[in-house]
Amino acid sequence: MNIKTQIIVKSNPNIYRYLRENSYWYKSLNRNPESIKQLELEMRNRYKLTAEGRLEKLNNSMSLIRSFMDVLK
Repeated sequence: MNIKTQIIVKSNPNIYRYLRENSYWYKSLNRNPESIKQLELEMRNRYKLTAEGRLEKLNNSMSLIRSFMDVLK
């Protein structure tokens, strides 16, 4: 892996964790350092760091709060 790719991976803890969990990406990054963009996109989808993922988390939280409020009534 080239130095630039290593710096990107080490500076972002989510990418670093995802890379450790999915080691097949090491081979891909060694062969094609430009695939870091694909890795980041896959990581964002997996950890739900996209706008859709954040809305889903918010919706789940609101549902949980509603259910607690219903129990307290």
